[in-house]
Amino acid sequence: MGQPKGQSKGRPNAQAQLEEQDHPDPVEMARIYAEVAQRASRIINTTIQKQSHKGAMPELKDELGVARAFMDLSARLLADPYKLAQANMSMMWDYISLWQGSVLRVLGVQAQPTITPPKGDSRFRDDAWENRFLFDFIKQSYLIASRYLHNVVSNVDELDDATQQKVSFFTRQYVDAFSPSNFILTNPQVLQETISSHGRNLVKGLNNLLRDMEKGDGQLRVSMTDTSAFELGKNVATTPGKVVFQNDLFQLIQYAPTTEKVYKRPFLIVSPWINKYYILDLREKNSFIKWVTDQGHSTFIMSWINPDERLSHKSYEDYLFEGALEALNQVEKITGESSINTGAYCLGGTLLMTLLAWLTNKGDHRVASATFFTTMLDFSEPGELGVFVNEDSVKELERSMEERGYMDGSEMASAFNMLRANDLIWSFVINNYLLGKDPFPFDLLYWNSDSTRMPSTMHGYYLRNMYLENRLCRPGGLELGKESIDIRKVKTPCYFASTAEDHIAPWKSTYMGALLPSGKVRFVLGGSGHIAGIINPPAANKYCYWINESLPGEAEEYLAGATQYPGSWWPDWQSWVSGLPDADVMAEPRKPGKGAKIIEDAPGSYATFRLDAQKAEPQQAKQSVT
Repeated sequence: MGQPKGQSKGRPNAQAQLEEQDHPDPVEMARIYAEVAQRASRIINTTIQKQSHKGAMPELKDELGVARAFMDLSARLLADPYKLAQANMSMMWDYISLWQGSVLRVLGVQAQPTITPPKGDSRFRDDAWENRFLFDFIKQSYLIASRYLHNVVSNVDELDDATQQKVSFFTRQYVDAFSPSNFILTNPQVLQETISSHGRNLVKGLNNLLRDMEKGDGQLRVSMTDTSAFELGKNVATTPGKVVFQNDLFQLIQYAPTTEKVYKRPFLIVSPWINKYYILDLREKNSFIKWVTDQGHSTFIMSWINPDERLSHKSYEDYLFEGALEALNQVEKITGESSINTGAYCLGGTLLMTLLAWLTNKGDHRVASATFFTTMLDFSEPGELGVFVNEDSVKELERSMEERGYMDGSEMASAFNMLRANDLIWSFVINNYLLGKDPFPFDLLYWNSDSTRMPSTMHGYYLRNMYLENRLCRPGGLELGKESIDIRKVKTPCYFASTAEDHIAPWKSTYMGALLPSGKVRFVLGGSGHIAGIINPPAANKYCYWINESLPGEAEEYLAGATQYPGSWWPDWQSWVSGLPDADVMAEPRKPGKGAKIIEDAPGSYATFRLDAQKAEPQQAKQSVT
């Protein structure tokens, strides 16, 4: 028999080759099925053991007051049936419009959509959501229902602000969860993948799901990135430096100079204890630490320990005195300088301002300037995080933390992820479990998954006194080290950098805090969010920032009178800090090891300890203290 036309001798038929590739590899599928069975068995056994200790009927709790909030909402809705009827009528007309447009499309007539996804909504970016009739209809039906629910819960009269915020937040969680993009048969990309792979994606997705449940010890912890692709000191946190001091709470890292002369004033950064310091040193091209070192600053940063139950007694006062104050003392000792620039990120800024107020009482003027990245000092308007903080929820958290001795970092991470559920939860559910793909290696998400614990005593104090009772911004609201704290007395020059789309520290709240100190304050509003707006190197030429040289009493007034500038705010900060009185005095470069004993290379053992990658007990021993 002759060779078929179009097929060269010795070359397999292209269609046969394609069919062979399309069919699952039986060996690979057997391996995945075996993994699924093993993982499922382990998870079931673990769950049964845990449940046997808790009892068959666990107590139902509502610490966040969600049920009460929705009962109040229902009562208000029933009290005004006319408004509810108006909303129902509006939704009905939207569906009629959708039907009319759908009929026109079936007849081949171009019709404008009744509703379109908001700008930036990546759930419906696949072309099939617009070009294929059925999926376009499903998408618009969902968006109409979504708009209806949001409008109903957000336009109820006589709901107090806290209740309104709760019902709006949890309604959004419900609406996001039921997006058609989250289901196999109503997501065109998943459906196509399922057909073309003969369901291999779902089998792999189930294995990925069980893997994440194993990782969470029976609770689902969605993987956001391939953590095996990164190693601290190798491809993240690579700026050369040395650990020059450590105690029970932190390691102090000093970075190697890169300029022939350095500013006489060293620069100390107080990192947040809620996550790892290396958000400021992800890669060379976006490292704030590398950049400020290249500007001539002798840079130091605090790397907090990842505590276990042995440090449960450590308090906010300990973090203040054994942490931030001790770091300041060590920088002075190492450099011989009594005038020091400081900076802090997020919660680290709350601690730094507390320290400044305490030093002010003592007449201690070693801090020449303070820079605050997305820092809240006035917690009266904490944004959507306030949904998770009330008297009942704090009491329950205090009880659970007392049992363990700490708060697990993954619990706080889950709350943060819910603030942007479509981007930080559901997109990974689709990728990992429905499409059966492995998460993409991404340094920022690697850092985001590198969770840290918080000692029960310290974190309980922080939640109650800052978020719940908002004591820091009140004169005499806190007493630490036998000193009554009043941040209004702080005269240290301050630079506040906040971001317009911050969902963790809303910029209008951070602006309220910037009005509290009595010294000279510069407030800069950057583009983007809590991370991207801060980690925004000039070379990237991304986003923008706004500056109003005056500080009016309201955030809206500040923005209305602000001037917009392109790119990164980092050069503005450099101009500000170098323009302070006596800031232009230069000195010889300070190499780590001069004035202090080198303990180990940066990033140090406190930072390299990962909760999700290794057993805590043997690794915890590596975090030994001197």
